[in-house]
Amino acid sequence: MAEARVDAEWNHTSAILAMLANVNRDPKKRGPYHPEEFHPLKRRHSSSTGIPITRDNIGLLKKVFLRGGSA
Repeated sequence: MAEARVDAEWNHTSAILAMLANVNRDPKKRGPYHPEEFHPLKRRHSSSTGIPITRDNIGLLKKVFLRGGSA
């Protein structure tokens, strides 16, 4: 029950934030904002699948992004 109330409150807050952002946006630079963009509890679905970081591949990431990183 408490989670539903928090979600409802965020629905309200995110709608107000989207409205404020839309009032102040430059329509030539960006399309309209949607409340979901401001709602921290809504899951954002990405179109790409990522590779999970595990102990096995963290060494490879260190090699690529850190100079002299040991695997």
